[in-house]
Parts: sequence; C-alpha cells; structure tokens
Amino acid sequence: MAAAESISEARTATIKRDTNETKIQLRLSLDGGALPTSNGENEEDFADHATQTSASQNISVDTGIGFLDHMLHALAKHAGWSLHLRTRGDLHIDDHHSAEDTCLALGSAFRSALGSNSVGLARFGQAYAPLDEALARAVVDLSNRPFSVIDLGLRREKIGDLSTEMLPHCLQSFAQTAAVTLHVDVLRGENDHHRAEAAFKALACALRMATQRVRGREGEVPSTKGVL
Repeated sequence: MAAAESISEARTATIKRDTNETKIQLRLSLDGGALPTSNGENEEDFADHATQTSASQNISVDTGIGFLDHMLHALAKHAGWSLHLRTRGDLHIDDHHSAEDTCLALGSAFRSALGSNSVGLARFGQAYAPLDEALARAVVDLSNRPFSVIDLGLRREKIGDLSTEMLPHCLQSFAQTAAVTLHVDVLRGENDHHRAEAAFKALACALRMATQRVRGREGEVPSTKGVL
C-alpha cells in the first residue's frame, strides 16, 4: 500500500522568486494535469501567445521575451508538464536577468517537484529531436550533481528579442538549480530557430524519460551508492 501511495503522489511545485531585477511566479506539475493552487497569481496578466490547454496539460508562459516563451512552451509540452510561468524583469536593460532568472526558477521548481533521491525513477534519459533540417540530441542524468555541456552552434546575434548567447546559458542555469547533469548538442541545421527549438524539444523528451517511474522499483534509489 505504501508503494501505491508513493506512485500516486503529486509531483508539483510552486515558486515565487523576487529580486531587484526580476519578479517570477511559477507553478509546475511534472505529470501534467492540475497545477498547485495559485497564490494571488492574476491569470489575466498572461500573454496568450504561449498558452495551451488540453485534457492532460495546462501551459501558460509569459516571460516578456517572446522567443524564450516559445522555447519554454515547447519544453513543457513535450516533457508532459503543466506549467504556469510569469516573469516581469528589467528588460529596459537587456534580456539577461529575465532569461537567466526564469530558468533558475524553473530548475528550482523541477528539483522541488521531483523530490529527493529520484527514488523509483529511471534516472537517465536521452532523446533526439528533429526540426526540418536541424537535429538535436539531449542526455540527462538526475544525478544531484549540477553539470552541463551545451553546444547549440548558433550563429545569429538574436532570435526575436532573445540574445542567442542566452539560450545555452538558460540551459546551464536550469541544470544548476535542477541539480542534473545535462548534455545538449545540435548535430546539424542551417536555421538557428530550428536548431534552438530542436534542442529544447530533445531536452523535453529526455527529461520525460528520466523522470518516469519504473514499475517494480518503487522505493529504490537508482544508484550503486544508495543515495544521489
């Protein structure tokens, strides 16, 4: 009975992160479906360009940076998450603080929702994702050791209003606070939009694989050390 109760336990998190540079409200469910109750979040404040509701997921992303919204929408969708995320930052300066803090908050929410030791989970995930001519690969280890190697090979200075240098930095920031080992490589592609989107979709699929509960391994830590 204890194992059955563990399997049905909701994997959700709510994060509120306020600094002098950004104000972030975030609600996450790793298994989709209903989100934790909002704490004063004004749904009317969400832009609707990165919003999607289905029988299994509820996604609303509004960071103030359109292309980042697009990438995080794709990440949530293909990872199977429900996600409400709102960032208000100092975009009058540039996009750095808003993009970085958003992904730090998302990583913190991921780690909180996952819980400790990745008990009963697959732990490792790997995926390829194509987008037309672009092909990306992502490999994830829920290692509790933050590390990332990111090679997106982007050439443009910006995609939309997002500096391309921020895309690998966003993935590094997520890995840092999520406490995961993360390798993301774009293997080929001519269009930088396609390269970036393929990378986020590959990461989504790899995270979905790594966080899957493994039947028959309830309560087991997926490590020879017995702890992660």
